[in-house]
Amino acid sequence: MHRLKDKVAIVTGSSSGIGKAIALRFGAEGANVVVTARRMTLCEETVAQITKNDGQAWAIQTDVADECQVERLLDETVRRYGRLDILVNNAGVIAGGRLAETTTAAFDEVMNVNLRGTFFCCQAGFKQMKKQGGGTIINMSSVAGVQAWAGTGAYSASKHGIMALTKSLADEGRPHHIKVSAICPGGVADELVDASPEEILRSEMIDPFDVAETAVYLATLGNYSVVHQIVIDRLGGRLVADGEEECDRPRCGQLRTQAASLDMHGDN
Repeated sequence: MHRLKDKVAIVTGSSSGIGKAIALRFGAEGANVVVTARRMTLCEETVAQITKNDGQAWAIQTDVADECQVERLLDETVRRYGRLDILVNNAGVIAGGRLAETTTAAFDEVMNVNLRGTFFCCQAGFKQMKKQGGGTIINMSSVAGVQAWAGTGAYSASKHGIMALTKSLADEGRPHHIKVSAICPGGVADELVDASPEEILRSEMIDPFDVAETAVYLATLGNYSVVHQIVIDRLGGRLVADGEEECDRPRCGQLRTQAASLDMHGDN
């Protein structure tokens, strides 16, 4: 049974990582999936995987930090499919480290992609859903969006901002039958999205397809049910962040202390 049959879904950052897992899962459930990210070649690979399994998908290059590109994404999607049922705002990056060592450029990059990008997509998606009488918006936050630790300042600030946007938009969407939810995962095996289940299990990280299944759950709730926030925590051994003491904080193994930008959810 295809739980998302004929639904139109945009998944940002779906060229790799969590976003790719969500796109693949949505395709398997019968959705028309719009695969979008900066890296068009990888977007096309995701589309090929979906269509190989008899799914429907289309790729369009988008940098979510560019408002004009986001507007084009929505316009082209509606022109092609006539509507937008599901919007998953997944594109995101990590940059920075400890606040005293975080450059302005690194801080701005995180805010531009993670927070401004989510804002642009939410705004454009909400307008379309309001016109058509409803829809579902799923924002990818993080455990760092409900907590914060040393070395996560810029990233946590962006993800806390996403939680505020989510809560505000959820309230604004009620009269228009627009559901808005956030998923807050801990350490996910992003780079293993194309690996075997055994490899993912050995990583002792959260399976990206568990996050994808959570997105399917949120997108298939009944007409009068909405879940505002789901935290997916990580079980397993301790993680060690670069240059930090051993800790068991869910994201500490992925939050790096250097200022270089790292791909996490999938390409922006």
